Amino acid sequence: MKKETLQIVFIESNVALFIFLFVYTGVNKLMDYSAFRVVLSKSPLLSFASSFIAWFLPVIELIVSLILLMPFTRKLGLLISTSLMATFTFYLAYMIFFTPNLPCSCGGIFNNLNWTEHLILNIVLLVIAFTAWWLSKSNQRFIAINRNSRTPV
Repeated sequence: MKKETLQIVFIESNVALFIFLFVYTGVNKLMDYSAFRVVLSKSPLLSFASSFIAWFLPVIELIVSLILLMPFTRKLGLLISTSLMATFTFYLAYMIFFTPNLPCSCGGIFNNLNWTEHLILNIVLLVIAFTAWWLSKSNQRFIAINRNSRTPV
């Protein structure tokens, strides 16, 4: 396979990964809003805005999924995904290193991860998101595919 084709496969595979991740976590947080809000209210960094964040964050995750789904906004979606993963990663690192009493961990498929494992997962996802964004930014074929998809039929 050509390098360009491998890059597109990498980008598209990871776009699908982040769509799944953000839809799953966004829907999960909205479905269990009360529990998510309680966890946020126990966070020393987020307690002051826990009710707002408990709604805002899952809605943002679902909006980012839609942005990733559309080919002509995919690069923007990858950039936002990278920013979200960086924010989540810094939050986890802060909590692990500077908070003596950690609130309970995530639910859903991530409920078996402790805080350190979750931090490692987030670092991996951050690297993947950044790499996919960087490749989509520099890959001319990816750009051409996105432009062609906007051509009226």
